[in-house]
Amino acid sequence: MEELRNWSVPGTAGERVSSAGCQRSHVRLQGQAAAVNSPALSAARLTLPGVMDAEGRVDESRLRMHIFKNGGVSPSDRGLVWRFLFGMYPCSSTALERSLLQEQLVVRYCVMKRKWQQFLPSAVQIHLNGTDAELVAAVRYFDQRQARAQQQIQDQSEEVWERLAFLELQAQILFERVTFDQEELREAIRIIDKDVPRTNRDLSYYQGEGSANLLVLRDILITYAAFHPEVSYAQGMNDLCSRFLEVLDSEVDTFWSFSCYMEKFSKDFRADGLHRKIELEAALLKELDPQLYAHLVTDSMESFTFCHRWLLLGFQREFEHSDALRLFEILSCDHLEFISQQVDRARYQERLARKYSTEENSESKLQAINTDFTFELFICAAILLENREALLQCQDDVQLIQFTSSLQGTLDLNSTLKKAEHHLYNYCKRCAWDYMNGHCRAHKSKEEDFLCQLRSLLVLK
Repeated sequence: MEELRNWSVPGTAGERVSSAGCQRSHVRLQGQAAAVNSPALSAARLTLPGVMDAEGRVDESRLRMHIFKNGGVSPSDRGLVWRFLFGMYPCSSTALERSLLQEQLVVRYCVMKRKWQQFLPSAVQIHLNGTDAELVAAVRYFDQRQARAQQQIQDQSEEVWERLAFLELQAQILFERVTFDQEELREAIRIIDKDVPRTNRDLSYYQGEGSANLLVLRDILITYAAFHPEVSYAQGMNDLCSRFLEVLDSEVDTFWSFSCYMEKFSKDFRADGLHRKIELEAALLKELDPQLYAHLVTDSMESFTFCHRWLLLGFQREFEHSDALRLFEILSCDHLEFISQQVDRARYQERLARKYSTEENSESKLQAINTDFTFELFICAAILLENREALLQCQDDVQLIQFTSSLQGTLDLNSTLKKAEHHLYNYCKRCAWDYMNGHCRAHKSKEEDFLCQLRSLLVLK
């Protein structure tokens, strides 16, 4: 088997966003509260080779492939990359189009936030018990940030004022018919106010004056819950959204990027969605290590619920913080799912295999690759298999929880990625081999071609 790619740390540890076009609005002093908006980033350029053209359009396949093959992006590119990766900026947009889109997104968010604040004025400020001195001070920092943002609005030119007034009128019409269920929204805010102070405050981003970012996070989560009642708020969303806020350092951009992410993954915060993911993890481990699987589904242990937090938050606490951000990029690039041409080629080979299969095998059951086995499930499996002996010693759920807690912040990302890719490759190769053995014994060249396509699909050349 060819050597696996080098999952190395992109960039240097001390790098920060410093594109010439966005220094003023994005680079901040340590601990300072996030900007309301980062408009200059719409014109900033990515340094990734061959990803952005002269007018600012992004080749989405190249972007996702770059992230997957290079193990994430450098911190200097991360803020802008995430705006494309998670869908806030359409990859087909030019820099000029994004500057206009940015204004629209800012106005719409402000109208949305103002609407729930007018509906529940008592919920505008977080209710504190007075024992959290840092959060009490954060209210003052937050108010100062609001005043600075208001002053920036006042300083706009008359031309900009007129354009923003028109956009605001459009937004008011758009959201005019939106109504809120007072009881449900109050309950969501109650849970948010419990969870936000529990967000990882060991990070410098949420310390000192940066503690105001907790209140920025609160506004984002309430606005999302108010305008997405079918999802509302569930525990864990604060940790997920805080990751976006830290990287994007903008209230408006975080709201829209987080909303785009939740369009795809909100089901994970419902019991049935996460239950399905845990079932898939169990099925994958059964393929990779039947003995370990059998041990973990005994009567004394509730099958794989100890993996709940890993899969819900994308292993946020299992790796060192900067590595957790890299992993989140890798998992979110959906490289295996998005390189559709290569996927289609592999499926075409499967159709050819059916066409040429011998008559005696035509009724045998196909053993195809389970496309629901996403890369995050292989990451989870790699962690389980790496700690196989310790898991075999666990006899009940309490010991399993103790085991998973002991892993927090201790795992090596590069090693885990290599092992996960190794398991993914071997799983696909074995499925392809079994499939072709059963259906193409008389057409060995087809078998070799299919394996070649699988290698291309998984970017393992």
